[in-house]
Amino acid sequence: MEKHICNRCGNSDQRFFGIRNGEIYCRKCLMFQGEKADNSYIPKSCKANMKFKLSKKQEEISLGLIENFKNGKNALLHAVTGAGKTELSYGVIEYALSLKKHVGFALPRVDIVIDLLPRFKQDFKDDKVIGVYGGNHEELEGDIIILTTHQLYRYEGYFDLIILDEIDAFPFKNNPELNYFFRKALIGNYVLMSATATEKDYSIVENDNGKVFLLMERYHHYPLPIPVFIKESSFPKIQILNKLLFYFKKNKPVFIFAPTINTAKNLGLFLHLFFKNGRYVSSESPDRKKIISDFKKGFLKYLVTTSILERGVTVKDLQVIVYLGHYDIYDQATLVQIAGRVGRKINAEKGEVIIYGKRETREIKNAIKFIEDCNKKAGL
Repeated sequence: MEKHICNRCGNSDQRFFGIRNGEIYCRKCLMFQGEKADNSYIPKSCKANMKFKLSKKQEEISLGLIENFKNGKNALLHAVTGAGKTELSYGVIEYALSLKKHVGFALPRVDIVIDLLPRFKQDFKDDKVIGVYGGNHEELEGDIIILTTHQLYRYEGYFDLIILDEIDAFPFKNNPELNYFFRKALIGNYVLMSATATEKDYSIVENDNGKVFLLMERYHHYPLPIPVFIKESSFPKIQILNKLLFYFKKNKPVFIFAPTINTAKNLGLFLHLFFKNGRYVSSESPDRKKIISDFKKGFLKYLVTTSILERGVTVKDLQVIVYLGHYDIYDQATLVQIAGRVGRKINAEKGEVIIYGKRETREIKNAIKFIEDCNKKAGL
């Protein structure tokens, strides 16, 4: 029997092939249909308008990424949370655009694409920066294209440079179709970025004509906040309530992470009985953009959330509580990202990350050790 391989997504599992009107089709990528970029747009040179000067170490890595790209090599940038990964990519983006190359900045999650777009438009204000994601793909070409990894299927053989951030994040991680779209969209070189890259990631990139760049300290040179595990009591919601009251007295904004939508919703309803200045938010919240915006503006003092806010959100003086930290969803990478929400801003470089759970799991211990090791490597 003839074996089929899907030209669009690379699927070779014969169970996902069917026949319609005499034509073979792949059920794995039926949703990935739509207009494709036609490669008619010619990018123009640009210069980023950064609000701050790179540190010496940041400058070294920025120049290294440019030199790497000049030499036709790929790269993995392993930088701790809050180290300024996005800004470190500006130099190589500028260089690629000076050669009229097509540049894409891809991320797995739509919320982070939406959050990043205004930042790029402000920093590259003289250039055409567009966002491409589900429900927003009327325009496909510009100088810098910020897009979800799901939208890479529209760009086969298109990008001379792809910056792919959050390589360890769902839904990109371990997704063969999205990885296939990434490879098919690329005709030049890539820069992968992650705060939780592993030795396996290092090896994959080094064996793919690539080089690994490390940055183990934040731009403000303060250590990463280290999570503290506290065994939950017989009344864990009361523990959260008391901790929240402690933070409110110090006028600190708070994220409270819950492992599932139901646990987040239930905790949010409970806390709202006592404190009206917060909300619950998840991927199912239709007004989540407004809720997050209100929190950033200080209209809300706490958010009960799922893992949707573990990445890409920066709020000054933020404190973090993890509820039911023994749940399996809290693996090492997730906890490192959650802890990375704290202490990101100058004049608010410290903060607390409290994990409540029935037991201190191996993943919690590994996350704490990983962060401690990052601080040691940075000499902090």
